[in-house]
Amino acid sequence: MRKIGTLPPPPRRHTPRVNQCLILAAGNGRRLIASSGGSPKPLVQLRGMSLLEHVILGAHEAGIDRFVIVVGYGADAMRRWFAGRSFGGVSIRLVDNLEYHKDNGVSVLKARDQLRESFLLVMADHIFEPRTAKALIEEPLLQGEVILAVDPKIDRVFDLDDATKVRRQGDHIVDIGKEITTYDAFDTGMFLCSPALFDVLESAKKEENCSLSDGMRILGRDGRLRAFDIGDASWQDVDTPEALAYAEDIFDQQFCRMSSEERLTNV
Repeated sequence: MRKIGTLPPPPRRHTPRVNQCLILAAGNGRRLIASSGGSPKPLVQLRGMSLLEHVILGAHEAGIDRFVIVVGYGADAMRRWFAGRSFGGVSIRLVDNLEYHKDNGVSVLKARDQLRESFLLVMADHIFEPRTAKALIEEPLLQGEVILAVDPKIDRVFDLDDATKVRRQGDHIVDIGKEITTYDAFDTGMFLCSPALFDVLESAKKEENCSLSDGMRILGRDGRLRAFDIGDASWQDVDTPEALAYAEDIFDQQFCRMSSEERLTNV
């Protein structure tokens, strides 16, 4: 398994360059509500910038210039937030999910008509290093395949109970979920997806609901879910007040960022 800390020369690409990203930003963020003042979770501030802004700018730095963002809880506030900002050179389309109380696979399906080619899929509350996203979108993607960026540092996760675990056989993921007991890495919330993901999630629906993990388990059984080892790179899921405080503490040491003003100037 390749680690991004020791990248070989890039392989000749077999797929077009990935330049579009789906961001899931529809949830109500009930566990972070104490830190949000009632605002949608993606707008919670981390080091002077909203979580969503960290995600957009990080993905843009990696080479993404087209974003589809699924909104639900606090959608009006999200639209006002976007109306007051300019992301030069970046296309942003908001898609509504009125069923945001359901699992995150439903949010993915709401964006189906917007994404006809391979895309990066990330969460609005997961911060990451741009080099991770850049390395992932440079991976050749087979037809019908999904590649999940995984973190093998199982002794360094902040909240083990809340982390989604994965079990690998070679480069392939054979099991995934928060409750599995045998695992060797964590799901970082960053995926390189072919549009086949939408059909998989439709097939995973039960009572008109499904999660991303439901779809990933189907892909894993079919041998179509590949692991991408992020090596020494950092990421953090920010979905509780404790996780937000932890992200604030480790930010300078683990995330190489320009200041908010510099980042906005360069977008």
